[in-house]
Amino acid sequence: MPELRYNFLVSEWVIISAERAKRPDEFTVEDAKAELPPYLETCPLCPGNEDQTPPEIFRHEGKSGWQVRVVPNKFPALAREGERVVSSTGTRRRISGVGIHDVIIDHPQHNMIPARMEVRDIETLFQVYRRRYREIMEDSRVEMVIPFKNYGFVAGSSIEHTHSQIIGTPMVSIQVRHRMNELLKFYDIHGACALCNMIWEETREKTRIVIESDYFLAFIPYAALSPFHTWIFPKHHCPCFGLSTDEEIHDLARLLQEYFRKLHRGLSDPPLNYVIRSCTKAEQNAPYAHWYLSVVPRVSTTAGFELGSGMYINSSPPEESARFLREIGV
Repeated sequence: MPELRYNFLVSEWVIISAERAKRPDEFTVEDAKAELPPYLETCPLCPGNEDQTPPEIFRHEGKSGWQVRVVPNKFPALAREGERVVSSTGTRRRISGVGIHDVIIDHPQHNMIPARMEVRDIETLFQVYRRRYREIMEDSRVEMVIPFKNYGFVAGSSIEHTHSQIIGTPMVSIQVRHRMNELLKFYDIHGACALCNMIWEETREKTRIVIESDYFLAFIPYAALSPFHTWIFPKHHCPCFGLSTDEEIHDLARLLQEYFRKLHRGLSDPPLNYVIRSCTKAEQNAPYAHWYLSVVPRVSTTAGFELGSGMYINSSPPEESARFLREIGV
């Protein structure tokens, strides 16, 4: 029988519909990913074409040239120059669209995909995320920083060459504010971090865990909004991604390499989004905040019911999704 589960972090009910379930290995998506060459002369993100991007902010050097580059987005969502100005008239509110929008070129190889990256490549990439996260947080106009990756056309990527983005906004979105408020309410009632409590619950039950490492726990949440939606939590309380240590990032890179290879083998390299969900600028030391990485394989479609009700239908029970990924050898 189907059941409704409550996702307290997003305050949404999810229908876990076993009757609509497919076998886990049937969750594949035909994405527009052709076999690509390691280098493409016309690609602005390939080595040798650096003059085709805006002047770089910085680069991380590798053994034979750059390993990761950070450049301003050529078509930014927010303007890099200008002051933050807030105005309000009646029901109309406005904030000047200033902020930071960068592109992070993950790897020099044009056809690199997450599942083929070495641990050192992922580690370097997340070190770059951390460095740029800290720098953008220092901007007085910025209240929130979101590092993220869109992989595959279905997931919203319009450029073949592997890349990520990072955006610093002049306000805190309603969604992030709501999540922080839910965490604060839990802390006020229980005197503890909700996500630390969730780690304890998942570790005790074990049925939704995909991978556990020294510093991180990867699991399918109890009320996952979609099939194989994965949360990766630091096991030790840490409110802000910018506070993560080199040792933790190395451990995270090892876990992610295994996770991406499980997805590649089990779900035929699905398109996906991942986002680092961290605290706001004002909550960088809050005892109730706890950063984490959210990974959403795009193996299902949001349709009319979800849009009309705000309630998601997940046709893959989280316990089955986790068991399937857990048992895949890489």
